[in-house]
Amino acid sequence: MLSTSRRFASFYGYRFGAVVSEQLTHGPLQNTYFSTQQQPLRKTLDLEWDEDKHDFAKSKESTSKTPPLSHPSSQKREHGDTTYFLMQPVYTRSYTESIKPKHQPPVTFTDKAAYYSIQGVRRAFDWVTGYGPDMNLKKWLRRIIFLETVAGVPGMVGGMLRHLRSLRSMKRDHGWIHTLLEEAENERMHLLTFLQVRKPGFMFRSAVIVAQGVFFNLYFVSYLISPRYAHKLVGYLEEEAVKTYTHLLQDIDSGKLPEWNEAPLPEIAKKYWKLDDEATMRDLVLNVRADEACHSHVNHTFGNMGKEQTNPFDKHSHTVP
Repeated sequence: MLSTSRRFASFYGYRFGAVVSEQLTHGPLQNTYFSTQQQPLRKTLDLEWDEDKHDFAKSKESTSKTPPLSHPSSQKREHGDTTYFLMQPVYTRSYTESIKPKHQPPVTFTDKAAYYSIQGVRRAFDWVTGYGPDMNLKKWLRRIIFLETVAGVPGMVGGMLRHLRSLRSMKRDHGWIHTLLEEAENERMHLLTFLQVRKPGFMFRSAVIVAQGVFFNLYFVSYLISPRYAHKLVGYLEEEAVKTYTHLLQDIDSGKLPEWNEAPLPEIAKKYWKLDDEATMRDLVLNVRADEACHSHVNHTFGNMGKEQTNPFDKHSHTVP
């Protein structure tokens, strides 16, 4: 009975999340924001300094005669910007087509440890997701969605740990946090986009929960022990992601995925990558591959740097040399 209840709650919790996601993308919620016309008049208490009590004390109750000022972000939305993106990678077609798999050979012991760790994980992941030469749309989506639930973890963990380090050491972070959080958001946007194409079932979501719990803690400990190893790990992980998306593009071009020839592009993809109405699923994959190439380059660079060095990447940069 308890197991049935949990499955019922998990299923309907998931459905509610899916409905909200759909509404945020396509429905009435996408235009909901804090507007000066929507905010009710609220009672406020004026506080005045009481010298005897050496504290602030209530003075009188008042009702504001004018609506509260809107937040700057709501003013942006009043002009049509309904997004919360930290950054938006916008590419040219020629750039995305030029992205090819690259490999940075491991040199140091840390490099080799990271590289062979990813090779071991890759073999296990290939087996779990049924990856091979005979891929179909279901297998591709299973692999992509699972991959993106994992790929969104490192940027958030790295950004969080560098943020905490900056607080306790009372020193600047030198710009790493912003780039890492942008990476985490970018990977999450990949996930949210492909979730518009396929909704995973109960067993898949359960596997994601387990994988996230294991990977988060392993990566957390790895980053505490050796940030260089952690960044190199992600660098090699993203190299494999570029290979995966290149294989997917080859399958699309060879006609193995006819379902995507006429499939509509998810609206969230058009907004995030600023793609036009004529864009196809192939264009989406090209943009995702370009994102992964950027993450590989960034993390290999961070892995070759000292943790006190300044982030060499400009804000919102997303292309690789």
